[in-house]
Amino acid sequence: MNCAQALDLPRPKNPSGLPIVLVSAVALVDKDGRVLLAQRPEGKPMAGLWEFPGGKVESGESPEFALMRELEEELGIETRECCFSPIGFASHVYDEFHLLMPLFVCRVWRGLVQSMEGQELAWVHPKDMYDYPMPAADIPLIYQLRDHL
Repeated sequence: MNCAQALDLPRPKNPSGLPIVLVSAVALVDKDGRVLLAQRPEGKPMAGLWEFPGGKVESGESPEFALMRELEEELGIETRECCFSPIGFASHVYDEFHLLMPLFVCRVWRGLVQSMEGQELAWVHPKDMYDYPMPAADIPLIYQLRDHL
């Protein structure tokens, strides 16, 4: 069904009562135009799915600061807020929460990308990202990323 067809349906109800969770994500882009994906480890929700690195924005943090913190903790690299360029966002309703996720692009960082938490990592050309199973919220970000790069 396309958007024009959806307009003929009754107006949907707002899924009120669901908490909104803010998560920042980043497309780290290497010199060959590949983007880093990380596989969610066993024991976490959606284990085995591939995603853009990032994480929850903690109280008092900006989305960019959360990325600086998460990238250092998860990948051992150092960045700064000025290294991130916002290119899009995802808004997705899961059963227990509504996820808002801005996506940033980053081409500049210090250090070697490494798995600090045992997660699998893959450098992938955007056109090949559809071959990696991803959480539902991440999939629309592929389109936004491809348009930007």
